[in-house]
Amino acid sequence: MDWAAYRRIAWDGLWTNNQALVALLGLCPLLAVSNSVINALGLGLATTVTLLLSNTTVSLLRKLVPGEIRLPVFVLVIAAIVTAIELLMNAFFHELYRTLGIFIPLIVTNCAILARAEAFASRNRIDRAAVDGLFMGLGFTLALAALGALREAVGTGTLLAHAELLFGDHAKAWTLTLFDGYDGFLLAVLPPGAFIGLGLVIAGKNLLDARKARRAAAIPEPPPA
Repeated sequence: MDWAAYRRIAWDGLWTNNQALVALLGLCPLLAVSNSVINALGLGLATTVTLLLSNTTVSLLRKLVPGEIRLPVFVLVIAAIVTAIELLMNAFFHELYRTLGIFIPLIVTNCAILARAEAFASRNRIDRAAVDGLFMGLGFTLALAALGALREAVGTGTLLAHAELLFGDHAKAWTLTLFDGYDGFLLAVLPPGAFIGLGLVIAGKNLLDARKARRAAAIPEPPPA
């Protein structure tokens, strides 16, 4: 197995080509539901499962689907997977399902999913397509969770509020109160706060990338043999 290739694909999805922070795809759900960590994790995990299953299915079908109709077929595959996920969430995570609302079925229209199906899954074998879908989804989920944590901490002074919606009743005690007597900062949980928070998260990523590039440039090249 080509583990180096898998590592490149994984790192590409998690960091180098993160769909939310670099490609800037799927911003509608990213900004709409990232007012708390639990909401962000719920939608992020649903998107990850969709990416994993859609990439795998598209890779399986890539030699059977004529090029002229591949995009409609890809959309049909994604829609079927999202419908199944929506029904499962309604059955097992009903309150979270109600909280996320329309943004669960709107996963079908997430540009990141169709982009990975077209750009990667339709051109690679099933194992690489599955790894790409998994880590692209995890990268999207991490971006959602980071933005959700930032907005929840600033907006309400808590973290992991309503964790029982995703993890069950035993998770009610997981809520962390960061600031006692904090009245909250309303802007952070409103749509403008989502744009400001996303800008800060992207700026943080760019800062880390620039620092890494400077360190790499400072390492002297080895002398010729």
